[in-house]
Amino acid sequence: MKTFLLVLMAFTAVCFMPATAQTKLSSIKGKLFIIGGGNRSLALMKTLVATAAFGPKDFAVVLPMSSEEPDTSFYYFKEDFEPASSIALVNFNFTKDNTNNKKWLDSLEHAKLIFITGGDQERFMDVVLNTPVYAAIHKAFANGATIAGTSAGAAVMSQHMITGKELTDTGISRTFNKIHQNNIEIKEGLGLITTAVIDQHFIVRSRYNRLLSAIAKYPTLACIGVDEATAIIVQGNKITVAGQSQVVLLQNPVGLQITSGGLIKMKDIQLSIFTAGDVFFIK
Repeated sequence: MKTFLLVLMAFTAVCFMPATAQTKLSSIKGKLFIIGGGNRSLALMKTLVATAAFGPKDFAVVLPMSSEEPDTSFYYFKEDFEPASSIALVNFNFTKDNTNNKKWLDSLEHAKLIFITGGDQERFMDVVLNTPVYAAIHKAFANGATIAGTSAGAAVMSQHMITGKELTDTGISRTFNKIHQNNIEIKEGLGLITTAVIDQHFIVRSRYNRLLSAIAKYPTLACIGVDEATAIIVQGNKITVAGQSQVVLLQNPVGLQITSGGLIKMKDIQLSIFTAGDVFFIK
């Protein structure tokens, strides 16, 4: 009997270990709404509003630090957003000198929606990384906020952030002209999604070589290309597609090798293309 009780206790402890280990993941209540750039239709904005699930006292915060013209970025987002919702919308243009603004940080932590505008993802992270702003975004996300972004605001969502720069072919600006080792520049992003790399303006700018370079660098991650006027809604490991165009998913490369000349090669890779209403899962 004593032996049986010991076995039962050990079994019970093991059964509860996974739940404990997953506490951090399961405690994240928020969602991500990642737009690939381009036009934001009224339908897409209504989907964003529905995703955020505003209550009567809720409000939204815009973070325009990616943009060279932050006030203009806020203006255009407000113009798109207001026909879809009457929720209060505020603009917090943090700089390196005011990342400790307690009033703004408190509002950021309690926002129901945080929207990150387009521009330059490195510009945004230069202001935010390792600051109270970064911590406030994560706290809001853990407590149930929807974190949204477009273009550069999409790229910053990943832990491994594509900067858009090439390291060996520095003259190429819009896309990559080869699939070569050590050509893609990756820096630290917000880390709101850790099991995928996000690319934006994907189909319209034909960024396949760039995403293939990313999956060669991080073969265990999902690499997701979101086209313009299109979004992915991320809740846990579930991803739902919304908008007018497509989302490309690259994952599970087989036989990944690098030649002596630095060329990337694979025997196989899983490529999927999704449209509005489709659902897929990542690790």
